[in-house]
Amino acid sequence: MAGTLYVVATPIGNLGDLSFRAVEILRAVEWIACEDTRQTRKLLAHYGIDARTLSYHEHNEAERSQELLGHLERGESVALVSDAGTPLVSDPGFRLVRQAARAGIRITPVPGPSAVTAALSAAGVETDSFYFGGFLPRRQGERRRLLEQLSRLEATLVFYEAPHRILESLDDVASVLGERPVVIARELTKIHEEFLRGTPHELRQQLQQRGSIRGEITLLIGKGGVPQSGAASQEDLAEELRRLENEGFSRMQAVKEIARRLRLPKREVYRLAGLKD
Repeated sequence: MAGTLYVVATPIGNLGDLSFRAVEILRAVEWIACEDTRQTRKLLAHYGIDARTLSYHEHNEAERSQELLGHLERGESVALVSDAGTPLVSDPGFRLVRQAARAGIRITPVPGPSAVTAALSAAGVETDSFYFGGFLPRRQGERRRLLEQLSRLEATLVFYEAPHRILESLDDVASVLGERPVVIARELTKIHEEFLRGTPHELRQQLQQRGSIRGEITLLIGKGGVPQSGAASQEDLAEELRRLENEGFSRMQAVKEIARRLRLPKREVYRLAGLKD
């Protein structure tokens, strides 16, 4: 009988966030597949777990997947963990899970910490629908093209970002998406955890004053609130105009911003909103 592949979420900072069930699973399995064995051994030592570990990361994923699949087919159970958080969420693991599924091996999630859900739960932005895009592209052109593609998506946008690129990314968010509400969740569950809330420009100024920016960052961008031009109603546009004006935009600035998002002439936005040009 084949073993079970457990996909185990591990702490993103605070070691106390490992669940009782996760501890039991890590103690019971024959093998633990780790993104970095040195990092995982610190966690295992904290809980007094003595287990056999194998490295499993993006550079050896193809080879290790076959090896781990062999263990599973021989009836040995395997726990898959990443350095922090839930495996496969911007971390390796997809190849192994897919191959195990194709082989008819039982796959069991052991849920727990995730920077995405932790950030969403405390950010104060709408969470009824959200899009997670992993790390933003490193190059500005690619980053802006991605943001442009997502500009019409009626959802909160969530990304990971490196501290040395966050200022550039905030510039691009402001340029492509306008002054949407933005939240930076930094060092989640750690000693220096903080949430910064404001517009892209406000947060850029705040971070720039610090001199150096450190820590792991989750970037959340609130909904834009403007529907696609084909579905834009007078009521929708009037509501968005009011929202922007309440945020400090002049009427002309608000119309210009909506026209940019919908790729329409300003005169057309005035007409659709039932306003005089």
